[in-house]
Amino acid sequence: MADRGTANALVSGESLLFLTDEQLRRGIEAMFFAYRGFTADPDRILQNYAYGRAHHRAIHFINRSPGTTVNNLLDILGVTKQSLNRVLRALVDDGLVESRVGTRDKRERHLFLTDAGTALERELSDAQRSRMRAAYRAAGPEAVAGFRTVLEQMMDPDMRRHYQTTTESAS
Repeated sequence: MADRGTANALVSGESLLFLTDEQLRRGIEAMFFAYRGFTADPDRILQNYAYGRAHHRAIHFINRSPGTTVNNLLDILGVTKQSLNRVLRALVDDGLVESRVGTRDKRERHLFLTDAGTALERELSDAQRSRMRAAYRAAGPEAVAGFRTVLEQMMDPDMRRHYQTTTESAS
């Protein structure tokens, strides 16, 4: 709670429209350290499978959009086809992802998590949800709404549209 008081004092004493380079630097560093914490638990879990963050991202987005195509996943992740194919090959070979031929277009591959893939996704997400839930509770609802707004404004417009479409369809 003391942190929220400190944050409120800083906000009330500083104009958010004219942040100094030092204030922005502190924000950038906070993002680095927060991301490090946010990925630490899943990274430990992924080590048991000899997987990395690319595998985690693929599993996450396949879970969010069962039946998504390889091309859609390429757009979301912004990686090369070769890189994604390496990741998907490992996930398919290990029985975590199933790749099905498209019904309308036989060239398309639709991706689904298997039961084992769903279990791994749940384990990875539970760790991150726990961390986020604790942070959100400590920060309070206004801070959570502001944080979400900041993250959305940092996204490239195409990614923001994709994110908004994904979150609307999940609601």
